[in-house]
Amino acid sequence: MWRTAMARATGAIRSKLPEITTTPFHRYYSSSTISPSAVVNSMILRSLKEHYTEVSKMAPPPKVSPPEPFTVVKGALDSGGPVLTRVYGDEEIRLSVMRMINILPGVDPSEIDGDDEINQLFLHVDVSKPNKDYVLHFLCGLYPDAVGIHSVSLRHKLETSGLLEVPSKYNGPSFEALDDRMRDAFHGYIEERGINDGLFPFLQAWLYVKDHRGLMHWFKSVGTCVKKAN
Repeated sequence: MWRTAMARATGAIRSKLPEITTTPFHRYYSSSTISPSAVVNSMILRSLKEHYTEVSKMAPPPKVSPPEPFTVVKGALDSGGPVLTRVYGDEEIRLSVMRMINILPGVDPSEIDGDDEINQLFLHVDVSKPNKDYVLHFLCGLYPDAVGIHSVSLRHKLETSGLLEVPSKYNGPSFEALDDRMRDAFHGYIEERGINDGLFPFLQAWLYVKDHRGLMHWFKSVGTCVKKAN
């Protein structure tokens, strides 16, 4: 939904540009007291305002609470870090999430079916223990009816503050290279800690809200920059 709105907004702005890059346009305004730059800025600001109003009227998704015992990390909507956390014995478990389409190289979002785009999430699971410098990191694919592990690695706690940090040490073997018994054991490990498809409804709704906030902020920030250029 938000991706469509963004595409429509930027498309509308681009559609105005041919109108102001033609020779007649420049010939007219070069002889008038109105500068072409002022006209361009006015068109952009008007389009931004129209789409800001349109997006602000979008109905939010139904409110969904995270499955117990997970709780939302304070300030998660305004950061790219962990979203959910919980305690399991002496362990702290922190979850971060992003849309799979956002990090796959060379993939055009416009070519992805709408349901596929929103139903494929990347889940980062960090399991840490007190007095340990390293965390056990799982990169998982999260779907409405399944969770699949893509990789398991050890990361220094300082490396888990961002989603795409490059590990400083050996990242471990490919998960597919492990034998069936070990892969099943790792799946049981995260399942025991509540990492399952029950997380999907909340995380999907959370990403909708985050995308909406980001889009609204984008409209306002771009508008502010254009106004300063006047």
